[in-house]
Amino acid sequence: MNQELTYWVALTHTPKIRTSRKNEMIVHCFNEGKTIVDFLESDNFLGMDLKQEEIALLSQTKSELGNYSFMVEELLDQGYEIIPITSKDYSPVLKSNLKYSSPLVLYTKGNKQILQEKSIAIVGSRNANENALLFTDNIAKKASSEYKVVVSGFAKGVDKQALDSALKYKGQSIIVLPQGISTFGSGMKKYYKQIIAGDVLVLSTFHPKSPWSVELAMARNAIIYGLASEIFAAQSDDKGGTWAGVCDGLKKGRTVYVRLPNDKENCANKSLIEKGAIAVDMEGRTLYSNVLESIEEEMPSSIVAEAPASYMSIDERIQELLTKGEYSTRQIVDLLQLKGISSRQLTQRLSKMKDIQINRKGRVNMYSLNASQKPEQLSLDIAFAN
Repeated sequence: MNQELTYWVALTHTPKIRTSRKNEMIVHCFNEGKTIVDFLESDNFLGMDLKQEEIALLSQTKSELGNYSFMVEELLDQGYEIIPITSKDYSPVLKSNLKYSSPLVLYTKGNKQILQEKSIAIVGSRNANENALLFTDNIAKKASSEYKVVVSGFAKGVDKQALDSALKYKGQSIIVLPQGISTFGSGMKKYYKQIIAGDVLVLSTFHPKSPWSVELAMARNAIIYGLASEIFAAQSDDKGGTWAGVCDGLKKGRTVYVRLPNDKENCANKSLIEKGAIAVDMEGRTLYSNVLESIEEEMPSSIVAEAPASYMSIDERIQELLTKGEYSTRQIVDLLQLKGISSRQLTQRLSKMKDIQINRKGRVNMYSLNASQKPEQLSLDIAFAN
């Protein structure tokens, strides 16, 4: 097993090749019925269509396998675990959310079973105000009572509050590092008891010896969001990691809950809500506007009364609505309260979704779900099914 882990780590840290491209290589191995060892040891890389630059980079990686072997052995001796994307221990939520951008390996220390549990991310500013910290405490308390793992990034402010609150309420937490796992010595000592007890899992996707950097801190945010089934933003500035992470999540169709601030707070939470995030109160309860009142006469009351399912992405909520009948873009926006999304933007979104049927009624396009389903092509999730 150590030999195979060496090849996983070597491919993971091969420079200048995107993670998505590396995952394509892994899927190619799967299709050929071969392993990653077979791939890197093959003279022609199992016949995969590679660019000359990629061949040169992979050949260089093969020449450095000895160094990677020593690093893997050292990590395992120190009690760290290396989890490849094909392992049953790999987070299914991360794989589902990031797909081909999923990191090839996870470096962990602690209770890896936590990766299989329901999870939420609580994110926010390093300079969070009292309301944001109280909100974070409330959400962590509720999550812990529901046996959901709290994912955070170990930064000052909201991240640290999320971790401390989860542990205070006897919950579990994942610390996602902005550095290599072997450089987190002080943190390992501080949370040693919680790690041993199985309440904390420390996780990194970077080279084990990488020091903290702003670049890694920004890249780490995608992993935090990816590990979570639900995302709660306590406080955001109009730039920085929280802002970028929430905007990216909304762009990818993730459902993000943002605390509705009071009028005296200087933050960008309302701007994120206008972009499509769902406003919640201090307890994390969804806040609904009176926008549905104006269309109650047009829609069946049974549909108007339904709140969007909290665990669904925007695309999933749209598809769920379209199973009930056909609707115009304006009706979809209003019924699902897609704040910050115009009818024109929704039209573009619908054009990219599968199994959507368009019926022209007068001057209005009506959308419904096409009953005929197309067979799914081989995806990363299918190839790496646990």
